Amino acid sequence: MHPPREPARGRPGGTVTLDPTATLGGRLPATLRDQFPYLAQELNGHPLAYLDSAATAQRPTAVLDAERAYLERSNAAVHRGASTLVGTSTGAFEEARATVAAFVGAGDREIVWTENATDAINLVALGMADASAGLGGSEADVFALRPGDEIVVTEAEHHANLIPWQRLAAKTGATLRWIPVGDDGTWGIDDAASVIGDRTRVVAFAHVSNVTGFAAPVADVAEIAHRHGALVVLDACQSVPHRPIDFGALGVDFAAFSAHKMLGPTGIGVLYGREQLLDALPPARTGGSTITTVTMERAEFLPSPHRFEAGTQPVSQAVALGEAVRFLDGLGMGGVHAHEAELAELLVDEVARIPGIRLVGPPPGAPRAALASVDVPGVHAHDVGQFLDAQGIAVRVGHHCAQPLHRRLGLRATTRASAYVYTTADEIRRYGAALAEVRGFFGAGA
Repeated sequence: MHPPREPARGRPGGTVTLDPTATLGGRLPATLRDQFPYLAQELNGHPLAYLDSAATAQRPTAVLDAERAYLERSNAAVHRGASTLVGTSTGAFEEARATVAAFVGAGDREIVWTENATDAINLVALGMADASAGLGGSEADVFALRPGDEIVVTEAEHHANLIPWQRLAAKTGATLRWIPVGDDGTWGIDDAASVIGDRTRVVAFAHVSNVTGFAAPVADVAEIAHRHGALVVLDACQSVPHRPIDFGALGVDFAAFSAHKMLGPTGIGVLYGREQLLDALPPARTGGSTITTVTMERAEFLPSPHRFEAGTQPVSQAVALGEAVRFLDGLGMGGVHAHEAELAELLVDEVARIPGIRLVGPPPGAPRAALASVDVPGVHAHDVGQFLDAQGIAVRVGHHCAQPLHRRLGLRATTRASAYVYTTADEIRRYGAALAEVRGFFGAGA
């Protein structure tokens, strides 16, 4: 049902002038931080330690300059008209698509620009709802859901990969089921196999949890899902920016990720889909740029990706995202992943040495992404965050758009520290030293 295909080949070049040998063993160039002007500022009288990259990453000068240069010299409506400026703009727009496609092992027609990752997941769910209502013709039957069909998610999902499927189930009469998590907030392949069955039509889950840092066994889950004839939708927001990714090799049918988490701008995300599936999925948003023929009675739509990109496209954002991908390619994603693995180990060690602090997710020594959510007994997460902020350390507090997971763990909120390519070991140690002072400061224990 899902034959393997050759991954897309990357394009040569790139604009990051960094020595790729410097990334070996995770040791990224010492000059890397100099390329991020945001990181040079102080926060509350202290050097900024930005540990909130899982929420949004900072942008290097090369990305800022690329978007500015496009707006100053190349700005025009893409795919509209025949002027030289339109051709230049369209070329930059589509070059960015090809760059992103190569970065994730996809073909150019398998990359759709969206508003963000949330929008990308909704495009799939809404398209399936339309197919279930009879839109899209016989080609869309593969997406149609009926009473008795099942949609499977996990108990750890971000709301963006939960609520669209809740609504799809409500619209179609399908049943929403979920893979349960253990007391540490993680799940395994046996848990998935116990829920996915012959009634399953969709399996949607995160590659990396934004709360626990747990990395799912994607290829294994995809194999089980496909064996039962189900489609696989991957939330790749916390994986594409941080490790080498090839969606074709992973075997997923759809995937979503956001530019702003990978050194790019806000206002643009990416939907990956297998070409034959995208060409059959009814477009959730319609209008200009999506059609081949329109009469007063009906419309016929273009193939992917343009059938999904109605209206004025996020052109400068796409150009900036393309530059962000070239920047990451210049660093080498293997080096990025190795660097973050070292930081993840240090981050967990810093938390584990503090008495009374609860670490959410995999235990010390187990693989995880470079993020850690913690509970400080007796101190609300918001107070923890403000205490750290006063010392120049920026983190994320709250339920991280994952209320069901927090509820399962008996928590209302956690404090999350997350690292990226520009994070240093010294910043992690500063975080650990400050976190160790929290309970004493608030009189909640030694």
